Amino acid sequence: MPDYSTLFRFTLRLEEQVIGQVLAEVVRRFQSRKPAPGNTKRTVAVDATGLAPGAISTFFIRRREQHGGAAMPWRYWLKWLLAVDTRLRVILAQKALRGPINDCATLRPLLDEIVPGSSIGTVVADAEFDSERNHCHIRQQIGAQSIIPAKRGKPSWKIHGVRAQMRAAFPAERYRQRVHAETVFSAIKRKLSAKAPGRSVVTQHKQALLLGLAYNIYRLWRPLLLRAS
Repeated sequence: MPDYSTLFRFTLRLEEQVIGQVLAEVVRRFQSRKPAPGNTKRTVAVDATGLAPGAISTFFIRRREQHGGAAMPWRYWLKWLLAVDTRLRVILAQKALRGPINDCATLRPLLDEIVPGSSIGTVVADAEFDSERNHCHIRQQIGAQSIIPAKRGKPSWKIHGVRAQMRAAFPAERYRQRVHAETVFSAIKRKLSAKAPGRSVVTQHKQALLLGLAYNIYRLWRPLLLRAS
């Protein structure tokens, strides 16, 4: 958005907390419209992706380097984390952080932002979120099962607790539900945008969070729009 536009000034005044409150209300309406059958608890898939800080394509950058052009200046990129309901394919919670960053420390705050009242039965996440502390938080504080593959390491490395259980008998079939988070990322980048081109980190954070909110609203109203058409 140009920095002289009304939308840009609105974004400056918009607080991330307000975006979170609107996201929670959209999730509540979506869940009331499509309640889980019986007492089925939700499976939450957690994943992260990067958003480009500009509109320059990676193909252009590679071609420029191949033809002897000067290397493009290095820029920080935005890391966007989502907690996705695998049945409804809606975003339950989201966070935007300046990358690169250690993902292990971001899982617990992300899950704590999920709408209260959402009964979570299982949390599946990539190996980048692997830590015994994350397993304990999910199982003791949230009361759900945690499925996170143990990171690869040397055979001589000894791991204990839930991480050792994951390495000994990993539930691969249930872990496949994490693909729904990747599906949501793909849909957002195809239908909405794959960039957060704000000039400041704060603006980029808001742009990423607004992407997640726009996707949830699209999922909420799409059936009504199809009926109307």
